[in-house]
Amino acid sequence: MNSLVLAVICFVLFIVAYHTYGKYLGEKIFKINPDAKVPSSELRDDIDYVPTNKHILFGHHFTSIAGLAPLVGPGIAIIWGWVPALIWIVFGSIFAGAVHDFGSLVVSMRAKGRSVGDLISDLINPRVRQLFLLIIFFLVWMVLAVFCLIIAILFGMYPTAVFPVWL
Repeated sequence: MNSLVLAVICFVLFIVAYHTYGKYLGEKIFKINPDAKVPSSELRDDIDYVPTNKHILFGHHFTSIAGLAPLVGPGIAIIWGWVPALIWIVFGSIFAGAVHDFGSLVVSMRAKGRSVGDLISDLINPRVRQLFLLIIFFLVWMVLAVFCLIIAILFGMYPTAVFPVWL
């Protein structure tokens, strides 16, 4: 299959998911109010809160939703080939990464731009906030270590997979 055709198919899948699944999440699950004021306008200070063009926000969100998919996808491709890796990347981005990040954005927007760690101090207490942030810190390091371990083991099992990078 021509790679251009494959890229177009993936692009169409992302667009369809954005307009159907994204709309469903926004209307039915998160109950987004299109008239709600966003923190960047309401709290504008031109440092932390800066109104931005919707196309730039879309690009930023689109590039950050992938999460685990592009990290483990190449490893999956080494073992099972490019089709399972592509399925993992496309559908993992749509049904896991996008939902997680969209939900995080909605929570942050409804909390006037505050982070989850900051919200914990109001929801529970300030001491729990410190513990929560410490746990998040260690969990992020653990996930990073596991990603590195997975890729290192895969490249150890399939050393020829490294050569295309160097050529």
